[in-house]
Amino acid sequence: MNGFVNGFYKVAEWITRFVYVNLLWIGFSLLGLGVFGLIPATAAMFAVVRKWVFGDDDIPIFQTFWGVYRSEFWKVNGLGLILAVVGYLIFIEFSILRTQESVVYYIASFGVIAQLLLYGIVVMYFFPIYVHFSLKSFSYFKWPFFIGIGHPILTVFLVVVTNVILYVGLKTLPALVFLTGGSAMAFLLTWGIAKTFPKFEAANEAKA
Repeated sequence: MNGFVNGFYKVAEWITRFVYVNLLWIGFSLLGLGVFGLIPATAAMFAVVRKWVFGDDDIPIFQTFWGVYRSEFWKVNGLGLILAVVGYLIFIEFSILRTQESVVYYIASFGVIAQLLLYGIVVMYFFPIYVHFSLKSFSYFKWPFFIGIGHPILTVFLVVVTNVILYVGLKTLPALVFLTGGSAMAFLLTWGIAKTFPKFEAANEAKA
């Protein structure tokens, strides 16, 4: 009985942590008027769950979140702006090609789809790498690309699992997805992508 109670307490404790971080993510995104708050709030959320993934469960959550949000605000917003512009240009290119009737343009649109897939990989790997490594700005785009492409099984696994969890969650417990979706997905992505980190840590500085 004690084991069941302890297990239930642990589950409730972790759900509370995920809810808390998710609410911080939403709140600080809104604090930055959405446009300027989303990227640093996402980086701060990934920084918190990174600590959990590496076994540091008892960190002061708010202080950790706020510290990263404040210190990385301008840098990560700048990198996020580059990602947003690139994604927008790829989407516009795809939209234009799809409106053309020529077979050449139609075939070319599949090349743009490939660009969108690669872009999606970079975005998926960006935040776990950003909060773990101290790199030069361009490397925060280069590393997600090469690590994501270099680990195709992991990449496909993470894409499939996150989408299945979100789909099932939205169909069954949409309120829980709203309360924990962002932080839970951040934890899952960090947990999976962190498996690739040891081979790179010897040559590059990992953040504390």
